[in-house]
Amino acid sequence: MYQQSALATVNTPSTKSLAAVALTISALKPANQAEALEFLAQRPIHTVAMVGFINDNGIESPLKRGTFFGCRNKSGQLEGVALIGHAILMETRTTRAVHAFANIAQSLSRSHIILGEQQQVEEFWECYGRRGQASRLACRELLYELRWPAEVRGEMPELRPAILSDLNLVMPVQSEMAKQESGVDPLESDPQGFAARCRRRIELGRTWVLIRDEQLIFKAEVVADTNAFAYLEGIWVNPADRGKDYGVQCLSDLCYRLLRDKTSVCLLVNEANDAAQSVYKRGGFRLQSTYDTIFLRQKNRFDDFSMIQ
Repeated sequence: MYQQSALATVNTPSTKSLAAVALTISALKPANQAEALEFLAQRPIHTVAMVGFINDNGIESPLKRGTFFGCRNKSGQLEGVALIGHAILMETRTTRAVHAFANIAQSLSRSHIILGEQQQVEEFWECYGRRGQASRLACRELLYELRWPAEVRGEMPELRPAILSDLNLVMPVQSEMAKQESGVDPLESDPQGFAARCRRRIELGRTWVLIRDEQLIFKAEVVADTNAFAYLEGIWVNPADRGKDYGVQCLSDLCYRLLRDKTSVCLLVNEANDAAQSVYKRGGFRLQSTYDTIFLRQKNRFDDFSMIQ
């Protein structure tokens, strides 16, 4: 994992509307954790993944496969917080902070995916891409949210948190989903790391499954869990059981359980995936925002797509 302890001064691009202003960027330390969480809490639905990573691992941990950076103005106030590593995620208050993070990220040359709100990613790519960084795939994602009160569309008593003996059922499905989304199979590119990450999610109680006759029928992953929000990824229904309402019923029951002590459940779905969007809408989810995802071309091997991998 890249480490940067010294302060870096970054001059953002000069335009009529954006003066070239020196910002300081440094890797955040445990002493900065409370400040970073307070900053991220101002827009919780858009920062749930980063907050979840910090809650699970602390602000310094190899498990998140990256480094949290803070971008400060001359008064020392945060203008942005970003996780830069395998994935690039950011929360910013100014365009100059977005460009500053792009400059830092470009110097690392190891990121595989950029994910963020549409305008933010466009601003990031304006600076990041001009240096010749190639993308290999880009897609638009839609952020959906379900808030309490939630209607249960059929209780599913067999739905439960996965246990380690379910790992061999979960891993191939998660791998195939990542391959379909990104074009890269993590079981081939990083088999040991992928297995370890799947195992850890199960150990944390974040993988939910419905299994009948030793067949996986439904799966979902609670990627990030904060005081108020739960963020879902990896929602899957066995192709042999699609069209039987398992997706709506299992997702509805899972969200009902999560919303007993959460304000909101949210998820991202590919704009082109009409079938999944139909399931989410029937489950009561509402469209909240538009995101962009850019997969980066690397000279060496690729990692898998999902933030949770």
